[in-house]
Amino acid sequence: MPHVILKMVSGRTETQKRTVAERLTRVIVETLGVDDDSVSVAIEDVAMADWTKSVYVPDIQAKPDTIYKKPGYDPFP
Repeated sequence: MPHVILKMVSGRTETQKRTVAERLTRVIVETLGVDDDSVSVAIEDVAMADWTKSVYVPDIQAKPDTIYKKPGYDPFP
């Protein structure tokens, strides 16, 4: 039962959010061999001003072993 939480900077449309949720679901179904009904996708909008403290530090910097695709930016140059 995969559950994906996608955090992204605020500003995307509802259509974009629905599309990315549908495409993520499709990839998960095809890659993991699970039923569409077992997949859930949540999207959390984060203000750009809060990104570093709300996402980068707790979810990326503090959990390096869980990151399978590293970002190409560093907020702490």
